[in-house]
Amino acid sequence: MEAMDLHYGDPMGSKVFRETIADYLRTARSLRCNAEQIMVVSGSQQALAITAQVLLDPGDRVWVEEPGYRLAKTVFALAGCPVVAVPVDAEGLDVAAGIKLHRKALAAFVTPSHQFPLGVSMSASRRLQLLDWAQGAGSWIIEDDYDSEYRYESSPLASLQGLDTNARVIYVGTFSKVLFPGLRLGYIAIPEDLVERFISVRRAIDIGPPNFYQDVVADFMSEGHFARHIRRMRMLYHERRSALVESLREEMGSTVEVLGGETGMHLALMLREGSVDMEISEQAARQKLWLWPLSTSYAGEKSQPGLILGFGNTPVEEVPAAVQKLRNLING
Repeated sequence: MEAMDLHYGDPMGSKVFRETIADYLRTARSLRCNAEQIMVVSGSQQALAITAQVLLDPGDRVWVEEPGYRLAKTVFALAGCPVVAVPVDAEGLDVAAGIKLHRKALAAFVTPSHQFPLGVSMSASRRLQLLDWAQGAGSWIIEDDYDSEYRYESSPLASLQGLDTNARVIYVGTFSKVLFPGLRLGYIAIPEDLVERFISVRRAIDIGPPNFYQDVVADFMSEGHFARHIRRMRMLYHERRSALVESLREEMGSTVEVLGGETGMHLALMLREGSVDMEISEQAARQKLWLWPLSTSYAGEKSQPGLILGFGNTPVEEVPAAVQKLRNLING
């Protein structure tokens, strides 16, 4: 460590770390970016807060996925921006439905590689349709690419930002899923003409990110440890995902629908109409089963009952017994 490391750093983050991130994103996610466009932040939540401050004024409408990531809706609410809940189907966000609901929304928040919470991937036609809408409406797309590294049935999908030729996409990524949440380290890939505006907001919020963790992770990535870690964890999560899907099919058969098992560290279990997922999740917690009710991910009044099942921290040998407990709770 040198004396300069004890002073305030660049509000964008360590240059070495930003170069490492940009190299990784160009190679692994097909992004169009350089180090000058990368801002280091303390996770995707701060990335969304800064982005909202830069792009939005109170009263601006924002498309959000329905169901979707509820903490994103909290950010937009704090910015005074009403959300437009746009339904998600097997191809991802229904762009045509969004246009009917509110064509002139100023931004759209999407998770195209692995939609949260349903787990579907946005189709190529929907991606192009979304980009066309943003360009025509003068709107922005906020792409949250939170766990695309963990795709099991095929190679990771190219980013939406990589398809964008009009600089309408703000790309948000995080190390919370691929390393650990307590690291509090993420990044934004910013269109070049917005960089100075992002810097101004960043200086007002917290001056800049701490240096120490950036240097450590930069070394971890540049020395090849990060890529090996991703490969190793992808194999481990694939095994745990397969065990969970197989156990669900054996125990519950066609009584439930499983969505989103091809990517990431969670899947969605759709329940029969009339099921009360909040009650099931509360009962599960009393039995040391940690589930999340799907209904809480909806912004509108109508919701689909279901459960979000995380499997990243569950050893394969514990999965069958956990699923049996879950079956008993669902069957009541």
